[in-house]
Amino acid sequence: QCNKKAKRSDIVILYARTLKALDTSEQERMKSSLEKEQMLRRQAELESAQSRLQLQVLTDECSKLRKQVQELKALVAQHSVSASQQPGSSCTSLPSSQSQRKYHLEKVFVVSPTGNCRVMAYCDSLSCLVVSQPSPQSTFIPGCGVKMMSVANLKSSQYIPIHSKQIRGLAFGCRADGLLLSAALDNTLKLTSLATNTVVQTYNAGRPVWSCCWCLDDTNYVYAGLVNGSIMIYDLRDTNSHVQELVPQKSRCPMVSLSYLPRMASASLPYGGILAGTLEGACFWEQKAGNSYQPHHLQLEPGGCIDIQTEISTRHCLATYRPCKNNPCVRCVMMELTCSPLTEASEDVVCSSNPVQTFSAGPTCTLLTKNAIFQSPEEDGSVFVCAGDEASNSALLWDAGSGSLLQKLQADLPVLDICPLEVNQTHLLATLTEKMVKIYKWQ
Repeated sequence: QCNKKAKRSDIVILYARTLKALDTSEQERMKSSLEKEQMLRRQAELESAQSRLQLQVLTDECSKLRKQVQELKALVAQHSVSASQQPGSSCTSLPSSQSQRKYHLEKVFVVSPTGNCRVMAYCDSLSCLVVSQPSPQSTFIPGCGVKMMSVANLKSSQYIPIHSKQIRGLAFGCRADGLLLSAALDNTLKLTSLATNTVVQTYNAGRPVWSCCWCLDDTNYVYAGLVNGSIMIYDLRDTNSHVQELVPQKSRCPMVSLSYLPRMASASLPYGGILAGTLEGACFWEQKAGNSYQPHHLQLEPGGCIDIQTEISTRHCLATYRPCKNNPCVRCVMMELTCSPLTEASEDVVCSSNPVQTFSAGPTCTLLTKNAIFQSPEEDGSVFVCAGDEASNSALLWDAGSGSLLQKLQADLPVLDICPLEVNQTHLLATLTEKMVKIYKWQ
């Protein structure tokens, strides 16, 4: 229209000169086949983990039954001898069945009549249970501390002031000096000596500390889980600051739980490291040579995870999930931690978690509670799982091997923390509400 001179390069082609239809059916077929193979692999891994757990339980049960058979043979032989000596006597007393044993309430401690108790920990060397609570005399001594309880004579002891805000984590290591590690919302990680009832060391993390644990391979190191998902590593020989920080790889959610898995000769997971649980998932930080750490992200359900606990000897962990649309109840999923080589030629490994058993509780979960996975008091190799049920104000006890509910331990308020312990060859179980501790005895 304007009759302006134009060059060939000014011409713009509006339509494609050639069109070619690509056949993607083969690609779609391969993608469908890959998804099918991945689903079958996950199903096979689940069946393998369940089979290993069942084999372990059955093996322990078999050895237990063999021992009982030997005891019965000895009783029969003894009875035969006594019967031959006393023809009129034909009565024998057989041992009572251990399957009838369960937890019986032994003692109730009222820790804080006003509430706000949160966590507890047990010191094996001192036979002492400590429970976090607000100061009983907040006017004179404000803040929070711990109440000491002797498990040997089931008596309550004194209160020790430690932090200025709520305590979120308590932990004892394998040291014999009774050092208590505590984490609180006042941005500090503290070490308290139960021998002198005083704080002996304080670390300022700069952010609220939600969890803590000891290094079980080297008692000079402790770990603090922060509100932003970082893990601070402290050396007790360095009183100034942290020696290393493990930065979260994905989301920066509060670190609700920390557990250390020591190095051991286990085929499933021989490596030591930190199992860190956040509100969004979990990560196993494998400890390498030279105090370096390699992260392994565990495949958990997305979101809703409020607690992760570990059982050291069997390498199982317990993840607790809040109710959601697909699952209207609180669920505790027991998983087996395993590792496999990354490649045949490489020394690097990849760690993963395989679900083995799922336990369901009530439909209510408004609190961040801590549950427990531990060896059975029968010492037959089986594993128990105990979890608080907020809907019924109780603690539910399951046999992890069979998945059956063994007992329901009633409380007056929601159970916030559970601690299995042993003193003088007696197995006990402590449950904590915001006001009191109940001690149960296995008999």
